[in-house]
Amino acid sequence: MLLMNMEKGSFFLGQNFLSDIELYYSTNFSNDRNSIILLNEEARHIARVMRHQVGDEIFVTNGAGSIFKVRISEIGKEHVAANILSEIKYKNKLENVFVCIPIIKNFDRLEFAIEKCVELGITNFTFYKAERSFNKNPKLERWEKIATAAMKQSLRSFLPKLEFVKDINKMIDTDIILFDQKSKRHFSDWKLPNGKCSFIFGPEGGFSDNEMKQLGNSTKLKLAENRLRSETAIITFAAQLSAL
Repeated sequence: MLLMNMEKGSFFLGQNFLSDIELYYSTNFSNDRNSIILLNEEARHIARVMRHQVGDEIFVTNGAGSIFKVRISEIGKEHVAANILSEIKYKNKLENVFVCIPIIKNFDRLEFAIEKCVELGITNFTFYKAERSFNKNPKLERWEKIATAAMKQSLRSFLPKLEFVKDINKMIDTDIILFDQKSKRHFSDWKLPNGKCSFIFGPEGGFSDNEMKQLGNSTKLKLAENRLRSETAIITFAAQLSAL
């Protein structure tokens, strides 16, 4: 990755130093982009949990591909201000991948899958209600918090995007990839296309005949030799995708 040292105006390669850092999230930059402010929970964690002081150096991501090394200049009750010292810019290699997840019965398992997918680099999630999905309302606000925490914990720089659609008809207009246990083509032998693609995972009760007709032109791939729970399949997919 490319690191721009803003203090010296020079460039050098760096990656290993990120392994043990604390990473925070904020988009509150000064107009000249030389400083940043962290608010509320982030500020409280810095000051009260980690007990940082003015002059300490921490790292902040803007959720848009950059991680900043900053030096704390001010600590208030609900805010922390810091001067930007340097910036690392990353490329999102999975920006065109959309993971489409049905509303499943056990939200704890679903939230675990979200967390692990973010750690593995997934940045786009579409939740939907299949005809055989459980009649539960999505908890997007809670899931966004889980995804943000996973981004910071795994030292990633892209804030995951989460959306909810009511049915398959409302899916994004992209290439559709459907995981089918009967397919002879295995996902591990398949090449990821250059354009946007949506990977659709079926509900626990399976797709209805009507939904299968709607998905008739999709690419069908086998993910594993044995049948997996929905949340297991999602994590398995993310793990295999991150290794491509």
